[in-house]
Amino acid sequence: MSRLFSAVIVAAGFALGGCFVSHGFELRRAERVVTVKCLAERNVKADLALWPLRYAEAGNDLADVQARIQKDTAAVQGFLAAHSLGQAIACRNPQVTDRAAQQWGESSYKQRFVITATLLVRSRDVGAVDAAAQDTRALIEQGVALAAGNEGPGSGGPSYVFTQLNAIKPELIAEATRNARAAAQQFAHDSGSRVGGIVRASQGVIEILPRDAVPGAMQQQQIDKTVRVVATLDYALER
Repeated sequence: MSRLFSAVIVAAGFALGGCFVSHGFELRRAERVVTVKCLAERNVKADLALWPLRYAEAGNDLADVQARIQKDTAAVQGFLAAHSLGQAIACRNPQVTDRAAQQWGESSYKQRFVITATLLVRSRDVGAVDAAAQDTRALIEQGVALAAGNEGPGSGGPSYVFTQLNAIKPELIAEATRNARAAAQQFAHDSGSRVGGIVRASQGVIEILPRDAVPGAMQQQQIDKTVRVVATLDYALER
């Protein structure tokens, strides 16, 4: 029987109580333990949206460029208010670039002054931000030159954040541990042993992943996410 314990490695993982045992089980002769590596997952929704709306104007008359950027700011504020986001705006100071004053600048510039402004939307109303991000054409039609990355969530628009990780982490760890023990007990039963206490335990990595694994998409671009915790536990085996 001891030779069997030292040699058996079950390589095929299986689903058990919502936890996938990815590495199977390994019985080590010296320590007589079974190692179980498994994961637990939860599908969650983002509860915070962050959206920096950047826009720019350029020209050779600084006063004229400033007037146009102020007009753009009013248009952006009105657009956000129409999407119930008027109270979620934080303004940032405009950045003025004088190309003639740059030491390494391009001498053949067509427009000397460039002013870039940013309005940062920070809102718990994730749905409202998502709807506004899909409607930025309305701003473009008003003459607002949005900087690259503002065209919507698929191209670097809003970031959607899940902030309740600490609230669900204990439950996920408990589920992973519970199912790991059940998997170890099943293996021990099949090999004529009994599961003892935990010898070692490692929580592993907690990840927030996109729920829909679209090629090239990042989790912060998706409202729907999957939280995954991986736990590795060594259980003592008794005859």
